[in-house]
Parts: sequence; structure tokens; C-alpha cells
Amino acid sequence: MRRSWVSAGALSLVLTGCTGTGAFRPDPNNDDPLYGVIPVVHAPAQNRCEALGESSARGSCDDALYLATEYTRRLSVGDEVCLEGGYGEEPGYACKARAAIIDTSPNRVKLEVRGPKPDSRWFNVEMRHAWYEEGALVDLYLSERGY
Repeated sequence: MRRSWVSAGALSLVLTGCTGTGAFRPDPNNDDPLYGVIPVVHAPAQNRCEALGESSARGSCDDALYLATEYTRRLSVGDEVCLEGGYGEEPGYACKARAAIIDTSPNRVKLEVRGPKPDSRWFNVEMRHAWYEEGALVDLYLSERGY
């Protein structure tokens, strides 16, 4: 009787070890089952406001930098953002490509592109995932405002 219990326990351990380790499944935070490793969009080495130096546009750029940083830091899972035509605003009719926040981690958000319009640069990557560093999204905000 004791031998069959040990055998059943060993078999259970072997089966659990083969199927429960996750070694054969992609990590949902790092891998996309259809496309492989999820790309990370890094922040630029220097923000756009620093590049302006002491010019008259620097003050308004610093204000925009602050607003973009606050907006980006407050994003959470389930929020929708506009990736083209209005990052930092509620995605409306002018938005050419929307994305949903599907995960967060320190200094990063994971976006899923949803519903890009045919004239959007995101049109061929609908439903793709990417991790964006906070600075990359702030840079998007600044570039859309001409800095």
C-alpha cells in the first residue's frame, strides 16, 4: 500500500514538473505567442527640451514636458491612449491610432494597438504589443506638439 502511494506521488511530481513549469509557455510579460519577443521602445538619450538649450521655446517645452510626464505616469491597465494624432488627450475622432494599456511595470507600459485608421503608420500592426518606456511616450507627446 505504501509503495503505490509513493508511485502515485512520484508520477504526480513528474507530470507536474513536465507541464507546470512554464518552460514551454511564453512569459506573458515578455513574449507574444504569435510574434515572439515583445519589443521595448526606449526613451531617447536626451529629451527634446534639453536640445532647445536657452531658446525662447524652452519654457513652453518644459511646461509640456511636465504635463506629458504627469499624464504618462498616471496611465493604468484598461486606459486607452492615442498613439498618433493626439497623445495626451482622450482618443477622439482626430486620433489615427488608439492603443490600450494592457500591463504596467516600473517606468514602462505595455500597449496593444487597436483600431488604427488606414492612413495611420500603425495600420499594419493592429493588435501588436510593445513595452514603452515612460520617456518614449513623453517624447511622443512633445514631438506631436512641434518640439
